[in-house]
This record gives sequence, structure tokens and C-alpha cells, in this order.
Amino acid sequence: MNTLAEPVDSQARAVERVLVPLCLLAVYVIWGSTYLAIRIALAGYPPFFMAAARFVVAGGLMLGVLRWRGLAMPTRRQWLNCAVCGTLLLGFGNGLVCYAEQTVASGLAAVAVASMPLFAALFAGMYRQWPTRVEWIGLLVGFAGVVVLNFGGDLRAAPLGAVALVVAAASWAAGSVWSRRQDMPHPAVSTAAQMLCGSVALAVGGFAAGEHFSAVPPLDATLALAYLVGAGSLLGFSAYVYLLHHVRPALATSYAYVNPPVAVLVGVLFAHESIRPLDIVGMAVILAGVVAITQAKAKR
Repeated sequence: MNTLAEPVDSQARAVERVLVPLCLLAVYVIWGSTYLAIRIALAGYPPFFMAAARFVVAGGLMLGVLRWRGLAMPTRRQWLNCAVCGTLLLGFGNGLVCYAEQTVASGLAAVAVASMPLFAALFAGMYRQWPTRVEWIGLLVGFAGVVVLNFGGDLRAAPLGAVALVVAAASWAAGSVWSRRQDMPHPAVSTAAQMLCGSVALAVGGFAAGEHFSAVPPLDATLALAYLVGAGSLLGFSAYVYLLHHVRPALATSYAYVNPPVAVLVGVLFAHESIRPLDIVGMAVILAGVVAITQAKAKR
């Protein structure tokens, strides 16, 4: 009996040793590069409608494949929970990032969004999971970094963009904390359902903001949108779901402090974005706070 099981277990471990690094590379590099892709897509698409198109296509394709594979579809209650979570994560979280990148460099946007775990630690207190002493230190350090970052040139010159990024990070954190305590479908199905529901919220936001298409979008903007759909949503989310099921949560969520430097580097190399010394200081302080909180949670 054991001799039959051992080859299967060894094969599974061998596959895992290959897939885990590949999935980590995907969420690190792909999600880090999506901030620049958003900025390029904004040259031809209004922010909320662009995000709505991204997630309705990605969510529809993913849900269709999952249904074909036989996974159970969400119940009415689960659809409602996915609608709330999708609105918080994608409607406000991603939509406001897209709005902010009209005036804020993609690298700085990624750095500001990296403050999400700080807000998540605070929202967890609503469920009587108050931060430990180390986590409180991480919170104070991280929020100090947010303050420093807002003294930088780009964010100070774009106050609406700065506010949008902070609200986006807080909304993503609120949706993440809230969803963990709700009746949700299979993780992959949940992701697809949240993308579809989030696209509805984004479309409503686009109509409310009076968005419209003034001309045919240029080719590079359309290619950037296709990259967001294929690589950013389908491949990136699939890799993240795999990591959630095969590695420690601290490792799966480590993208929060790897994406910002990747986004800054991509923006500097491919879009000639500028980065100021004070921006680097703010990024370093935010990431230090996020690392402290993540490691404290892993130990707890």
C-alpha cells in the first residue's frame, strides 16, 4: 500500500517544487507590471470603463471554463457576498487605482497600494482580532511611510489621486477581511464571480463619472488592456489561487511588498518615470511596516 502511494506523493511534490516558484514569479512580476499596463491603457480608455471591460471579459472566460470543468456555481447568498466583495476589491480598490494613475506615476501608485496590509490589520480589529505589539509597531511605521510618500512631489501635486489610492488600499483591505468570514464559493469560482460583480460596479462608476470614448483607442492601449485581461487577471489570479492552497499565507501574500519595487523599476525602465529620494524613503518605510505585520501574523 505504501509503495503505491509514495510515487504519487513524490510526483505531486515534484510538480509543486516547479509550480510554486513559477506562480510566485507570476504574481511578483505580472502584478507588478500591471500598474504600467493600466497607465498605457488609460491613453485610450477611460479609467472605470477600462477596468470594467477588463474584469467582465476575464471573469466571464474564467467562470465559463470552471463551469465546463464541473465546479459548482455560487448560490444566491454566495453571489450576494461576491457582489459585496467584488465591489470593495475591484470596484473601489482597482477602479480608484485606475482613476489615480491618470495623474500619479504607476510606480508610486503601487507603493501607495502596498499599504493595504496595514489597513487589513486595523479592520481585523472589528472582529476582535486586534494587532499584537509587533503589528502595532508595523502599523505605525507603515502609516508613517504613507505620510512621507504624500510629501513627495507627484502625490502632493495630485491630491485627488493620493486620496483615491488611500481609499483604494482601505477598500481592498476591508473586502479581504470581510470575505474571510462569509459564505463564499470555491476560491477560483469566487474570483470569477467577484470579477463579474466588480465589473458591474465599475460600469456604474463610469456612467456616474460621465465617462465616454472620444475616439478609437490606439493599438498600444488596446494591447495593454489585453495584457491586463490575460496576464494580469487570468494568469495572475490563477497563480495566486494556487499559492493560497499550497504555501503559507505569509508567502502567498508576499506580493504586497514585492510588487512596489517591481512596478517602480518597470515604470523607470519602460516609461521613463521619475522617482525622487523622498519617494524611495516612503517606499522603504511602508514596506518595512508591511514586512513586520506579515511576519508577526505568520508567527502567530
